[in-house]
Amino acid sequence: MNTDIFRAYDIRGKYPTEINEDLAYTLGRSYGSYIQEKNKINRCVISRDNRLSSESLCQSFVKGLNSTGCNAIDYGQTTTPMNLYARYLNHLPGVMITASHNPKDDNGFKMSFDSNVLNARGEMITDFKNYTLAGKFLKGDGRTEHQLITEKYIEYLKYSIKFGAKRRKVIFDCGNGITALYARKVFSNFNIDFEIINEQSDGNFPHHHPDPAVRENMKELQEAVVAHKADLGIAFDGDGDRLGVVLETGELMPIEHYIILMIRDMIGSVQNKTFLYDVKCSKAIEGEIKRLGAVGICYRTGASYTQAKVLEDNLPFGAEYSGHIFFRDRVNDVGSAFYAALRLLEVLSKNPEKLSIICSDIPRYFITDEIKIPTTEALKPKIIEAVKNYCIQGRYPINEIDGIRVNFTNGWALVRASNTGSNIIFRAEAVSSEGLQILQNMFIPLINNNNK
Repeated sequence: MNTDIFRAYDIRGKYPTEINEDLAYTLGRSYGSYIQEKNKINRCVISRDNRLSSESLCQSFVKGLNSTGCNAIDYGQTTTPMNLYARYLNHLPGVMITASHNPKDDNGFKMSFDSNVLNARGEMITDFKNYTLAGKFLKGDGRTEHQLITEKYIEYLKYSIKFGAKRRKVIFDCGNGITALYARKVFSNFNIDFEIINEQSDGNFPHHHPDPAVRENMKELQEAVVAHKADLGIAFDGDGDRLGVVLETGELMPIEHYIILMIRDMIGSVQNKTFLYDVKCSKAIEGEIKRLGAVGICYRTGASYTQAKVLEDNLPFGAEYSGHIFFRDRVNDVGSAFYAALRLLEVLSKNPEKLSIICSDIPRYFITDEIKIPTTEALKPKIIEAVKNYCIQGRYPINEIDGIRVNFTNGWALVRASNTGSNIIFRAEAVSSEGLQILQNMFIPLINNNNK
């Protein structure tokens, strides 16, 4: 077993070299034993996305799980938020078989270990890894029942949404991911005109990779929005917990603008005016939160961490640059990209202006995309330490909540280790193009020089 598959938020790797049916069976045995021994729970929720390997991995995992005496409720193919909602309804831990936005040949397991719906993270994953490697599993005769969650989930999505009179036209891009099975069923319930592209569920992802945080993957949607003269476009990632937005002009809408619009929309109705965003986000969010007289929390990247922090601090809203969005101002949100889309469409249904006009007063700075620099798991700590030492020597103020975010008067730079792949992540922002180039010239050579 390659222990590198145990990552900060989940278990993830290449299929079939790192993740395969034998491993899934072992993980099922470990998981079933773990929740019974640690938390006295002998029943869990399980479902999977539409990757080509997900069904066989699920079957092997459940077989191992049942061999420990643990029972399962199998919901078949679902989005990750549907899996979380099933845990919430049943007050049970659960497992989602998915590699989220990773390449099609990857797969993995997101899991919780108790009746809390939140996915395991950090030390929880480490403890489970050590338990798995010890190999002392229970024996028993568990059973698996099959259920559906779709209708209950749609009712949950409908519960707090109140559209205005303005009917909008939107293009949805499912990217051939698992959302393709449910988007039409969900959005047919609301006062919108819509069309869907890449609606066929296909784990080969033939049109483009279902990751809306990558500019290249949004081109087809951008073209469709312009061609159909739509008010906007919304893309979903492979497992349905992230989104990306296209303006009516065909331009990409920075996720930070989405975040700001949501904060503006709820600022007058929430008691706790504290909002969370991750270290990769533009300073435009920090500035807007201050302008509104609210409090901002710049936090570490990772959906599991974001959702947990929002819950623990009873925050009304938290979001990430990658497009993970968590609302708690109306419902106990499960990080649904469908719900995040509906909240934006609700805002637009109450405002006659074009989306580009609504966003036009948000400050825009010079900022890079998320730059992924390939490395090895072994080199990640060395690179981060080198960047930290460089900043200490230069007496630059840093935030170490997640990697190294270096703050300057007119900008910032971030260097962090990816938790979902063997990459170093770099992003920078400045008030001028010259300033942005200076930041890149400072840190990218430093990363590359230590990446060997």
